[in-house]
Order: sequence, then C-alpha cells, then structure tokens
Amino acid sequence: MTAGTESGPRDEVDAFDRLRPLLFTIAYEMLGSAADAEDVVQDSYLRWRATDPAQVRHPRAYLTQIVTRQALNQLRTVRRRREEYVGSWLPEPVRTESDASHDVLLAESVSMAMLLVLETLGPTERAVFVLAEVFGHSMVEIAEMVGKSDATVRQIAHRARAHVRERRKRFEPDSDTSRAVIGTFLRAARTGDVATLMEVLAPDVVQISDGGGRVHAARHPVVGAQRVAGYLLGLARKLLGDMTVELGTYNALPAVLLRGLDGRLDTVELIEITGGRVTALYAIRNPDKLHTAELTRALER
Repeated sequence: MTAGTESGPRDEVDAFDRLRPLLFTIAYEMLGSAADAEDVVQDSYLRWRATDPAQVRHPRAYLTQIVTRQALNQLRTVRRRREEYVGSWLPEPVRTESDASHDVLLAESVSMAMLLVLETLGPTERAVFVLAEVFGHSMVEIAEMVGKSDATVRQIAHRARAHVRERRKRFEPDSDTSRAVIGTFLRAARTGDVATLMEVLAPDVVQISDGGGRVHAARHPVVGAQRVAGYLLGLARKLLGDMTVELGTYNALPAVLLRGLDGRLDTVELIEITGGRVTALYAIRNPDKLHTAELTRALER
C-alpha cells in the first residue's frame, strides 16, 4: 500500500488479516503468552484502524513496529507478575499445525526450551533477538522499532546472542521418530514398565509442571531419569481410569493431552526428544493457560 492509494475499511481489514499470523507470532515469542499476544494484536488492530492507510507505504513494517512496541510495554508489566508466580512458570502452550516443524528456525523459536531461554533476557534484549534472529530484521529497522540508536541495538543484539547461545539446547522438531519414542514412553508409563521407561528417558531428563497455584502440580522441577520415572509412574497410577489420553502438536513439539471423563482439558504435556530419548517434559495444568489451548494457531515469519 503506497501513499495516495484509495482504500476503505475492507482493505484495512484484509491487510491486517493477511499479516495476523505474523503479528501473533512476533507478540507470542516476545511474551510467551497466547492470551497476552492476542491482546497486543487486537490493540494493534485498533491503532491500525485509527491510522490513514493511504499514508502507510509498508503495512508489514508499520504493523510490526506497532506490535513490537505494544508487546514491549506488555512484557514489562507481566514480568513483575511472573516474579510472584506460584511454582514453576511455563509459557502458555499453542497448538500448532502439523507442518509447523518444517520451518526449523520457526519451530525452534516457539519451542518451550527456547521460550524459557528468552524469558531470561531483558525486555529490549528479547525484542531485539527475536526481531533479528527469527524475523530477519536489520539493526536499522529494529532501532526504529524499539526507539534506540543503531549502535545501541547492535550492542544489545551481541549480548542477547551470546546469552542465548550459552543456554540454548539442541532442538529436534516433531517427527515420525519422536512419535515412535512417545508410543514407547506412554506404554511404559501406563503399564508400570520401569525398565523400558528408564531406557527411553535421558539421564538428565527434567519434568517441569505449571499449576500456577490453581491446581496441584510439583512446585519445583523434577530432575534425573530415576526421579522423573518415579514421578510419572506415581502420576499414572493416580490418573489411570480418570483421564483419557490423546496426542497433539504444541509449540512444534509432540504433546500428550489429558482430559477428565467430562472431556475437560486438564493437562497439556509437551515432550522434548533428542537423539531418540526424552530430554524434557513440560506439563501445563494452570487452567488460565488452557482456555484457548485447543485452538490451532497459524504461525508465520
């Protein structure tokens, strides 16, 4: 859309709708919350509607800037809330399309492991890293988006890259191999087959549960194959007969969905697999994070 182009409300809606998956993805990667990301996207839409589109030469760049600034404001607010969070905090899971893992960079960027690493960055560092490393924006473009000089943004980008590089884990997207591993994992947990469960769990596997103080969940991560196996087997015995189990894809990773007999979604457990073994389990049980968990999200970069 260039200056002088005639347009109406329908054109504005169409332009925004075309970019909505991209804008949601940017906001989600900056915030780690689908609900907060949706709020940012909706607020950005209202700001877009209040702008004369004929004066906007590049809607994508313009809307990316609006979403980035709104997400930064939101991130500074929610970080204070997360400091008071009860138990382990995990990002809100998003149900992704089965082909989301085909773009490995995008898949890794929304993985639980990466989102938790991004959580350790400051708000501006997180924005700069996401915009540069995932969405390919130049330092000049990012400087305008975050309201800082080019030189400052380059320094921030350097620090953020080093920080993430030190903490990022090897990432393997959802695949047929991982599905086979999960089949073995679930059968072993259901039948109480400790030997097989120990074989499929990596020695340093970690189980992180997020109940947010709303429902029962382990307050601290459970680490190590033996401890995680014991935790899972105890959980399986407790839930056997009271829950139904189905598979899904969340954050470009295979996931197990647990439902009560009334059909209510109780838990989304994402399973991270590396080298044919389970290396991490992320159980989201906080009901506030499951309201829209069954809505499939189109992610884009």
